[in-house]
Amino acid sequence: MNHKIGLIREGKIPADNRVALTPAQCKWIQKNAPGIQIIVQSSLVRCFSDREYLLAGAEVRDDISECDILLGIKEVPVSQLIPDKTYLFFSHTKKKQPHNQKLLQTILEKNITLIDYECLEHEDGQRIIGFGFFAGVVGAHNGMMAYGNRTGLFTLDRVYKQRSFRELIHTYFGLRLPNVKITVTGSGRVAHGILEIMNLMGIHEVEPDDYLKRRFSYPVYTQLKGFDLYENKSTGKYSREEFHAQPELYRCKFLPYTEQTDILMNGVYWEKNIPRLFEKENVKEDTFIIQTIADITDDANGSVPVNTGDQAIEDPVYGIDRNTLEKTAPYLKNSIDIMAVGNLPNELPRDASRYFGEQLIKHVLEDLVGNGSEIIDRATMTKAGKLTSHFSYLQDYAEGK
Repeated sequence: MNHKIGLIREGKIPADNRVALTPAQCKWIQKNAPGIQIIVQSSLVRCFSDREYLLAGAEVRDDISECDILLGIKEVPVSQLIPDKTYLFFSHTKKKQPHNQKLLQTILEKNITLIDYECLEHEDGQRIIGFGFFAGVVGAHNGMMAYGNRTGLFTLDRVYKQRSFRELIHTYFGLRLPNVKITVTGSGRVAHGILEIMNLMGIHEVEPDDYLKRRFSYPVYTQLKGFDLYENKSTGKYSREEFHAQPELYRCKFLPYTEQTDILMNGVYWEKNIPRLFEKENVKEDTFIIQTIADITDDANGSVPVNTGDQAIEDPVYGIDRNTLEKTAPYLKNSIDIMAVGNLPNELPRDASRYFGEQLIKHVLEDLVGNGSEIIDRATMTKAGKLTSHFSYLQDYAEGK
């Protein structure tokens, strides 16, 4: 069966510059999967130009309504949704996000099949596809940059000024860091990206218990995973399955680290019943010495409760006054600096898109155009004008309640 796959122009403002498939990947697909034709909707903001797609043998045009499968990145504006199509993008609706309620309602009204990238998971619940690694890379760089700006001890340039990840790495040659202590939280893709930057900058890893006991004469980081961060309130133990099913049974063990950490790089997954790393009031304590927080998973009032919301890439850092907890300019004497940006991978869009497309081709594409799979079924939120059984819990949200 022949399929026409469309790469849609990003319509959300500000426009995202990433794409699900690079020109080289389009070329590979059209050569190796003869039943697939790729049509690229013309775009001025995409990190790969229309010309690069044309040179790779993809068709570029404005009207992509003849495609049966449409690939985007961010939420598609309601007015741009084409009825009766299969869409793949990040809808940000699975947690009943209020600002996207109308989007889900319109998808149902227009009989659209929505497959959400965020819900594509292996059997063990690990996400298959995402930009987390490059969010970690860019977020860790920006966190270190903010600390350098605050202290004046070193300077780092902006990531988006580099053409590629390889060029970014070259900017670290000769970088001399003070003997800072950095805590990295999380164990998923975001954390892997953070660790990549820690290692490229020559920051040494130490075990959590060592980290809590002493200062070092060189820069160090420690990584805190689920069992380091959380414990069951009654048993003091940690079970990954139980924690994800009933996080309200757990407490967070992070507070001792606030007394030993200069920079916090936060990469933990968070939703509303998961205990926060600390509470706002803790920031006022004299023993709380964290100066810079890169909240890379970026949940406003989430695991980092002093995150007041997204900043733009152009202006990624703001301050929080330690006494009033009000938002301030960054780098003030009595403030903590927060780096919180929702679209960090847009600073390295070509690398991030290539990485994303590789996962898409390897794990999803064949089943998407073929006979489907359990993985795709579990990520399909809507079909034939209805929520699928996996997402029936969204019924009241879809009805506008």
